[in-house]
Amino acid sequence: MFDLVPFNRRRDDAFGVLTKSLNEVFNDDFFAPIKSSTMSFRTDIRESEQAYLIEAELPGFKKEEIDIDFANPYLTIKAVRKEDNLEENENHQVIRRERRFGEYVRRFYLQDIEEESIRASLKDGMLTLVVPKQQKAQSKRIEIQDGDSTGTQAE
Repeated sequence: MFDLVPFNRRRDDAFGVLTKSLNEVFNDDFFAPIKSSTMSFRTDIRESEQAYLIEAELPGFKKEEIDIDFANPYLTIKAVRKEDNLEENENHQVIRRERRFGEYVRRFYLQDIEEESIRASLKDGMLTLVVPKQQKAQSKRIEIQDGDSTGTQAE
């Protein structure tokens, strides 16, 4: 006959449905132009004695769409996506057209690296950079001799 849901629960459910609906509206791609046009991507960074290893997830990108730049002390990885999908019917009328344009950028602060030795590779959507560190000069211990040539003696 009647729905036997307590009043408070019914109100909570209605409020939850309203909240969910508002979240779906504001998370929709309709608001994408208002959001920042520069997006980021996930990276893992490891450090060893000799180098930094940077692994960046860039699925679907070709190496021609990725730019890696080092301007001391910043390493910048930028990937630009320009995608255009077009579907036409038999009369060559456009039924659906989808475009996706975006710029993905990450910037890393790296000091004392060997700029000329940076290596990058792209395989299965994973960009891997090996950034060698500058090797520090080995310190040399200088021993004090018994006599001093300037006429003063070390104690």
